[in-house]
Amino acid sequence: MFMGEYQHSIDSKGRLFIPARFREGLGDSFILTKGLDRCLFVYSHQEWAIIEQRLKSLPVTRADARAFARLFFSGAAECEADKQGRILIPAGLREYAQLEKEVVILGISARVEIWSKAAWEGYSSGAAASYEETAEKLVDLELGL
Repeated sequence: MFMGEYQHSIDSKGRLFIPARFREGLGDSFILTKGLDRCLFVYSHQEWAIIEQRLKSLPVTRADARAFARLFFSGAAECEADKQGRILIPAGLREYAQLEKEVVILGISARVEIWSKAAWEGYSSGAAASYEETAEKLVDLELGL
């Protein structure tokens, strides 16, 4: 399980340091792809296989399912950390997530998310305003807390 928030910088070559705790859970190589809300999703191979099976089960006759699968899989890249714990984020993925210099890396249960610092600050401040209301709607119903 991934959890926590870390701040790092992307270097001029597009490399980003992945925290050791996350690298341990992701394995020697892992999958990076376009996420939602203009961030990147990072999955271990094991979790990627689960996601892939779920997306395969979507009906190919639905335009929205085809569109999502196309964007999700076409943006995917396999990554390996170098000896310093850095990964090279492909230019297309950096552009999609608007990653320039300052980056926030989040542990979100079964995946890791990579955000531009500005995008994360904007998103989290907006989400924080409705955190309790969202909890009332989702957590009690879905999790029985």
